[in-house]
Amino acid sequence: MIFKVFYQPLRSEAPVRERTETMYVEGESIRDVRSTIDHLKDINIEFIREVSGEFLTYEQQHPDFKVATFE
Repeated sequence: MIFKVFYQPLRSEAPVRERTETMYVEGESIRDVRSTIDHLKDINIEFIREVSGEFLTYEQQHPDFKVATFE
């Protein structure tokens, strides 16, 4: 499954909606995605949402759509 992660790039600053960034991560569940990106200590995760069906098709049409990979 593909998940859309909404996050703030700096953990030390207060969350501001206009600075919210997104990334797409593949995983089995929200818990799995959180553990996958846990090593990114500088970001402040706001929300994780599963993307599927027509919503995924819509997201894939954007040129900046890329599923992040972590090793």
